[in-house]
This record gives sequence, C-alpha cells and structure tokens, in this order.
Amino acid sequence: MKQTLQLRTSQQLTLTPQLQQSIKLLQLSTLELNQELDRILDENPMLERAEDGEGDELLPLLAASLSSSNSETGDAPAATGDDAITVADDSGAELLWEGTSAGGHDDDDFEPGGQTAAVESLREHLAWQVQLSQLGERDRQLLLWLIEALDDDGYLGQPFDELVEAINAAAADAGLEGDEGELVIPADELRVALRYLQTLDPPGVGAADLADCLRIQLEQLAPDTPFRDAALLVVNDHLDALASRDVAGLRKRLGCDDDTVRGLHHLITGLNPRPGAAFGETETRYVIPDVRVLRQRDRWVVRLNAEALPRLRINRTYAELLGRNRGNNGELGGRLQEARWMLRNVQQRFETILRVSQAIVARQQAFFDHGEVAMRPLVLREIAEALDLHESTISRVTTQKYMMTPRGLFELKFFFGSHVATESGGAASSTAIRALIRQLVASEDRRQPLSDSQLADILGRQGIMVARRTVAKYRESLQIPAVALRKSL
Repeated sequence: MKQTLQLRTSQQLTLTPQLQQSIKLLQLSTLELNQELDRILDENPMLERAEDGEGDELLPLLAASLSSSNSETGDAPAATGDDAITVADDSGAELLWEGTSAGGHDDDDFEPGGQTAAVESLREHLAWQVQLSQLGERDRQLLLWLIEALDDDGYLGQPFDELVEAINAAAADAGLEGDEGELVIPADELRVALRYLQTLDPPGVGAADLADCLRIQLEQLAPDTPFRDAALLVVNDHLDALASRDVAGLRKRLGCDDDTVRGLHHLITGLNPRPGAAFGETETRYVIPDVRVLRQRDRWVVRLNAEALPRLRINRTYAELLGRNRGNNGELGGRLQEARWMLRNVQQRFETILRVSQAIVARQQAFFDHGEVAMRPLVLREIAEALDLHESTISRVTTQKYMMTPRGLFELKFFFGSHVATESGGAASSTAIRALIRQLVASEDRRQPLSDSQLADILGRQGIMVARRTVAKYRESLQIPAVALRKSL
C-alpha cells in the first residue's frame, strides 16, 4: 500500500444558522410560530415583545422592505393612511399591509378563537344521572364501572363475558365481597345494571352493536308510534336488507306494502347510531388566519391579518448598554445579532406569505367571484416561477397557513390541485369537478340517483373528459355514498 495525496474540487451547500432558522420559521403555523417565539424570548434577553401603544421594530422593517422592493420595480406605493402601505404590481392584485398600532380596527377584522364553553363528556353526563338516582351505593358503583367501559360513541366495546370478568376484577380490588365460591358481581346482577344504564340519556347508550343501539331507541318510543313494531322487526332481523335498499326483499319478509317500508325506513334513519358522539372530549383546535381577502374598489385585496403578527423589538436598555461599551460586547453582542436575525427572519416569513397569497388570489379570481366550480388548475411550480422561489418554499408557505375569505376559511394548499383535460383542449381543476359532482348529486332524483358512469357522461357533455373510476374517487373523497345507498325507498 502506498500513501498518496490527491486534490479534488466539489460543490457543497452549507446552511448557515440564520438560513436554517428562516426555513424553520417559514414552515411553522401561526400558533407554532408564537410558541417558538416564546421559547426564544425566554432564552434571549435582547429580544422582547412590544406593549400596546409602543412602537415595535418588525412592522417598520417589513413596511420599508415592501416599499423598497416596490420602488425597484418602478411602482409607487399608494397612500392609504398613516399605518398602511399598499403595493400594486402587474398581476392586477393589491397587497395591503395594515399596521397594528393601538386604536380602532376595521369592522371586518377577523378575531380568531374566542370564548368557548366547557364541553361535558359522555361519562360525566351519565355519572351525573347516576348520582341523582335513588340507587344504593353498590348499584351506583356498578353503573360507574359500566360507564367507564363505554367507548366515545356510547357502545360497550367488549363482549359481555369479558365485561363480567373485568368488572369482577375491579370489584375485588375495591374490596367488595360476594357469596363464597361465587363471583363478586354475578352476571345476572350485571345484566340488571346494564338494562338500567340503557334507560339513561342519551337514548341508545350501553349498546353492544348498531342493531342493539337502534333497538334500545325504538323500545323507548311510545308503543303507538307509527311503524315502531315493523321497525323493531327490521332492526332485529333484517337490518342488512334495509342497508342495501332491498325494498322487494323487505316487503316479502315483513308481508307489508311500500308505504310501510318507507315509514319504517324514515323512522330508523331518524335514530342516532352514535349516541355518545354529541359529548365531545376532543381538544379544540384554533386556526388563526395569516391573511384576509376582501372585495375593495371592484378588486380582491389581500391583507395580512394583524392578529397573526408578532410585535417584537430589540430591548433598548441592553442595546444602549452595548452601544456605550463597543469594545467589550461579550455574550450580549452575540445575543443582539441573534435578535436581529430573528426580526429579519420573521419579517421575511410574512413577506413570503403575503407574496404567495397575492399570487394565488391573482390566479384564482374566478373562485372568489363564483365559487369552487370556477376554480382553475394551479400547481406549486406556477407560483414558484412567478415569484422566483423554489417549489419547496411554496410548499412550506402553503402548509398550515390560512386565508380568511368571504367564502370561508381555507388553507393555502386548498387553491392548488390537479387538472383534468377538457374537450376543447384546456384543463379543469379537480376542485371544480368535485364541486360539480356535489351539485349534480344534490339535484338528482332520489328514486333514480345517478351512477358514477352517468355522472361521468354528464361531465363529458359539459366538455370535461373524466373516467368513471375518477368520478368514483372524487365522490368518495366528498363522502357521498354509492348510488345504491342514495336511493330513496
């Protein structure tokens, strides 16, 4: 073996800490951004939040950046007030940055979140009813164990034999005693407790399966309720025929006419298959829109949402101290540089969100005028090329960033979608096709609903060439049942 020295040249991309931070901030949602800023504010004394009524450094930096970039293109900013800067470009859309100084806001300002009432859980609701009952302590405890065994929909999620075993284990741990050689809680006693649980609100709770849930609700109806007895027969023995809309089969099995089938169908579909679903325990997820779109002077205007903007500034006390001791900055000097990087990176984040939102609105004018049926095909590459940015940057900007519009709240990704060829050689957005399918299904004759093939034929007559399997995929994404399940009895 012989040792040799070789000289090679290669290109390597190195991400500076500042660039890494910029990329990280860009992909965060507004809530995640605020959490990250809280962490950084705890670590860096040179950065602080501005109080109401005080000036902050982020907004002037962004305003100056927009003004300078606008002047480079030869466009002059329009005057819109002391704390707003408007920038117009050749795309025909308008960008408006609103200041966040203390004072009045526009009537159409979006206020995210808000106060929400505490949600009672299903178990709390049932336990409250048990505590109000006249039952003995043993029976109450037995019911509470049964309530703990319910799933979020109000069903018992395990077979009765396993339930007996589990509750007896809990009873033994709690020190309850049974007869010698027998279970602490006999199966018959548990059945009695279960029947009592099934009389509580909401109706249908404590069921073993869907048929049992529907049966419990039907039995709680008045005996003279029309079609109640026929509905009980169907739920107990013929639920599969009802689910498949087998009208002829139901007539034959029940020995009844079409009016009875329609009546019992209406009665059963009016029941609640998930009695516990109304008692939510899920965590509320708040969405703060990053931008707002509104109609102004016959054009759609994009505004950054003032509520989403962090108010940051350099700590003046520390900055002045460093200014007087230029030769001995030490660690605070590095912290000051990090604080300035943070301000620039947050500024750049909102600049990019604003530019991308403006480009989207400029290309989706028809959507804002007419709705989803007018959505045009749009891909990330088109926006990236228009703004001279990388596709990965557009992907980060459009993920978990939201736009409040007169038509609702949308994630920026909503405005992008694949396209389907049209007969004229153009393209139609998949979002527009979904909207058309939804409209067609909503207006169909329920006695003869449209099949996927018929939907594809109708779209084809409108110039949109789409296969039956594609229609089926879009229909399923809209959670529209198949033709057999949409047929009215």
